[in-house]
Amino acid sequence: MRDTDRMERPAPPAPEPLPRPVLDSHVHLDIVGSDGAGASPEAQVEAARAVGVDRLVQVGIDVESSRWGITVAEKNPAVVATVALHPNDGPRLADLDAALAEISAMAEHERCRGIGETGLDFFRTTGPAELAAQERSFRAHIAIAKRVGKPLVIHDRDAHADVLRVLDDEGAPETVVLHCFSGDADFAAECVRRGYVLSFAGTVTFKNAVGLREAARLTPLTQLLVETDAPFLTPTPHRGAPNASYLIPLTMRALAEVKEVPLADLCDAISATGDRVFGPWP
Repeated sequence: MRDTDRMERPAPPAPEPLPRPVLDSHVHLDIVGSDGAGASPEAQVEAARAVGVDRLVQVGIDVESSRWGITVAEKNPAVVATVALHPNDGPRLADLDAALAEISAMAEHERCRGIGETGLDFFRTTGPAELAAQERSFRAHIAIAKRVGKPLVIHDRDAHADVLRVLDDEGAPETVVLHCFSGDADFAAECVRRGYVLSFAGTVTFKNAVGLREAARLTPLTQLLVETDAPFLTPTPHRGAPNASYLIPLTMRALAEVKEVPLADLCDAISATGDRVFGPWP
């Protein structure tokens, strides 16, 4: 499905609110359409808050979106930002070093709470030169995260072994988050062993995501986050419609069933992990 097809579909209705507040650990407020929860960040925050999602992490994918996210976070206490060059976008820049320098400078801002999304994406990679540039960018982001003492938010698509290899080569930051975790139970177990945090998106609700649910089942609550990656990865039963932070309760209820824990307890655990990784929010 093309992104434009997704955005042309009507926004799903608001789900039943959560019993306790929780965060959306990864959202792209700048590209959630007006047919989602309202184009403005303020409208999206209010729609999320109405169902118990009271904190949002706005994620940067280039210099422009990173700068925009910090500006939004400065104005809205419910939002914090991360800054980075996306694995697919960074290597295509005319001057990667200049862009990395801008990301490094923004990383020091108080409302920047993480470095990401960075990492490796082998799904759309065009060849060896792009692979090498992706890895160079990833290594630079790891260095930035360690320098400023903030969590590293990793985009990993079809690159599990290489992501771990680069982290081992460089030495992982104290806190590593695997955004939109997409591995199987074995990869999840290895990430858990290393102390990484696994963030699950609406994909965990998909009918064919048996291996992903097995990965979530073995992830300790202290290493578990939830996200939308909105406007993408809309959870069942609205798969294919535009996603937004107010749909987090659908993924939360699916995770509570997988983890066999009360929904309120899961909310509390994920909130605590979110505050430990990104917080505190004001």
